[in-house]
Amino acid sequence: MYRCLQLAKLGAGHVAPNPMVGAVLVHEGRIIGEGFHEKYGMSHAEVNCLNAVKPSEANLIAASTLYVSLEPCSHYGKTPPCADLIIEKKIPKVVIGCTDPFVEVKGRGIDKLQKAGIEVLLNVLEKECIELNKRFFTFHLQHRPYVVLKWAQSANGKMARADRARFQISNEFSRRLVHKWRSEEASILVGTNTALSDDPELNNRLWDGANPIRLVTDMELRLPNTLKLFNSQIPTIVFNARQHTIEKIAFHSGHPLGKEGVCYYQVTTDVDLVTQLMHGLYQMKVQSVLVEGGAKLLQSFIDQNYWDEIRLITNSALRMEEGIASPSFSGARIEEEELFSDRIEIFKPISSQ
Repeated sequence: MYRCLQLAKLGAGHVAPNPMVGAVLVHEGRIIGEGFHEKYGMSHAEVNCLNAVKPSEANLIAASTLYVSLEPCSHYGKTPPCADLIIEKKIPKVVIGCTDPFVEVKGRGIDKLQKAGIEVLLNVLEKECIELNKRFFTFHLQHRPYVVLKWAQSANGKMARADRARFQISNEFSRRLVHKWRSEEASILVGTNTALSDDPELNNRLWDGANPIRLVTDMELRLPNTLKLFNSQIPTIVFNARQHTIEKIAFHSGHPLGKEGVCYYQVTTDVDLVTQLMHGLYQMKVQSVLVEGGAKLLQSFIDQNYWDEIRLITNSALRMEEGIASPSFSGARIEEEELFSDRIEIFKPISSQ
């Protein structure tokens, strides 16, 4: 199962909104086939695993054990059900890391295997398998996207200059890491002031992987269309109180397609914005969001308890006597590393520990 997890991680940034899955076929203690879900819309891990078996060893499949990190699917989606393939190949035993929370599966794959007389062993390395697909599980069980809050700050807790002028706090190594983070999330969000002061592209330039959907809050639609956010190169959604152009969302590799790459999602002023953001992203099937600022927007997510991780970059060599204070929060630090002048810390809510 550890090997399944290693394989599954190779699909990171390429399979969303599907989960990352790895599969290994073992005959008498020897791996004879392995595979993972490589790209959204393409073959699942079990199919790739069985296809990897050498023709000379195909006769061993019906006497082998299949290990898979997530319950095999039981429904027709973009590909046929993997449970049916396992039954067809007469595999006698299947070891599963965790149950699939997706409503179209959710135990049905396990039930189909068991009714076919296949021995099924469940919940092997379950915690690790769920952690691997934490975005997928959060989306399907909590009906909202997985939320990562990120900001960089000076050694004395300032995240921007007082005049909001663009100012680089983190070093070039941390900036590359941030682009890696961007490649792992379905969307990236900033507030109106950050869009105005920084004019960010919010794309992935420094790491191999897909660009996240760009999200921006602009209640009164005062952002100029000359901003890089509106260059139509990446799908962009504007959350606002004035217009709504999203009637039906079409998805291609997890991205909503709007006219000229920019579409508008209308919210109201009588319900808190973060709750409406979470509802809107869930309705649009956006499984995760990386919130990159500003301070007010980040604090709103913290105050509403809508966050799963905080990734904090602190430049220990920089002090800013005047500036905008970083958000305040209470969390449990789960990781820490040094990247030259920068300290990278990752926190989770205390309640989740």
